[in-house]
Amino acid sequence: MSVPVPGPRAAPPGEARTLPQPRTAAQFDGGLSLLVIEDDPAGVLSVPEMLDASGKPVRIRTARNLTEAERLLTDDVHCILLDLALPGACPEAGDGGEDGAAPDTLETLRQVLRLAPRHAVLALTAETDVERATEAVRVGAQDYLFRDELDERVLSRAIRYAVERKRADVAQRQLSESRLRAQENARLERGLLPTPLLEGSDLRFAARYRPGRSRALLGGDFYDTVRTPDGTVHAMIGDVCGHGPDEAALGVELRIAWRALTFAGLSGDELLSTLQRVLEHERANEEIFATLCTMDIAPDGGSAGMFLAGHPTPLLVRPDQRLPLLLPYEDGGPALGLLPEARWPRHDLELGSEWSLLMYTDGLIEGRVGAGTQRLGQEGMAELIGRQFGEGLRGEKLLDAAVTEVRDLNGGELTDDVAVLLLDRG
Repeated sequence: MSVPVPGPRAAPPGEARTLPQPRTAAQFDGGLSLLVIEDDPAGVLSVPEMLDASGKPVRIRTARNLTEAERLLTDDVHCILLDLALPGACPEAGDGGEDGAAPDTLETLRQVLRLAPRHAVLALTAETDVERATEAVRVGAQDYLFRDELDERVLSRAIRYAVERKRADVAQRQLSESRLRAQENARLERGLLPTPLLEGSDLRFAARYRPGRSRALLGGDFYDTVRTPDGTVHAMIGDVCGHGPDEAALGVELRIAWRALTFAGLSGDELLSTLQRVLEHERANEEIFATLCTMDIAPDGGSAGMFLAGHPTPLLVRPDQRLPLLLPYEDGGPALGLLPEARWPRHDLELGSEWSLLMYTDGLIEGRVGAGTQRLGQEGMAELIGRQFGEGLRGEKLLDAAVTEVRDLNGGELTDDVAVLLLDRG
């Protein structure tokens, strides 16, 4: 299914924050640009003229305070030179904080780092203040310079070193964020893609899940299959509207709740009503809903009860039928979360002695067929599965072939998540 930025360069809630990488020293086609933040009424501080590697003059801007610095801090600034003697950055000795605590002599640096999280920063201080200079690097500056050493050669080298080091820091941070996202994906995948509990059943199980191309995280598709002590096999597949981590987490919650309620003896309308209450309690807003299809297969495997909550109807394949059968949808109920007092009637099915049951989310049927706007649809999917079934494909091979062909018909990866569950008997 398809659904305020506080502070500078903040990422919208729920999105992975990726900082633009500073350019390397070899990529400054328009020349280097340096922002100097200092308040020197006596004019003692003098920034030397410099040339970059291509022979172009280094552009220098000067700000007397952080307000001016914020206005001058445009994307073409490559490095910031902050004078730690800026008023407010170096309180006079003895000016303790609350309760006599030592003053924070690097607060201005911290403000600059918050103001310019993707810029390289150099700290400028007196030669006698080595301890504060090294502390500035620990706080987040890329390097420090002594005021008495501020010549063209030293400053030019320091700028290039600072930019390259900042680029390496950003790259390392993005790598760490990617690893964290991968770990989160793995945790979500373990919840969304469970191990079926079918011990003692002669049914064969196969499933496939493919996230849509536009998302780094898993979407809201989920499924599960369990066998209860009475021998009944219960299968379920569902889809939470939306594609973000909140929807994926809600899908995990619904799947776990379904498994727990099923083992507790609930089924059909009673189970779906309880799941709806779970969804209403856990969803982020009232517009979130979930479609669901459940099948309760009798212990002998010859019959089943089907419950639909706004979900596409399953596909039944039998050797005595030329084409797969789309199970009836007429007795289906609404998606979970749409109607407070909804009911979901049972539809009884005769399966036979040998059959294959395909349950899927709508991502499998919403892909395009060719370059036009025509969708595959349920009928097109039934024809596709019937042809592959006739070619002798079964189980995992059938699902792999089906998902691959649907993707190829679409002309590339599908935009929606795809989950497919297959149960075989005989």
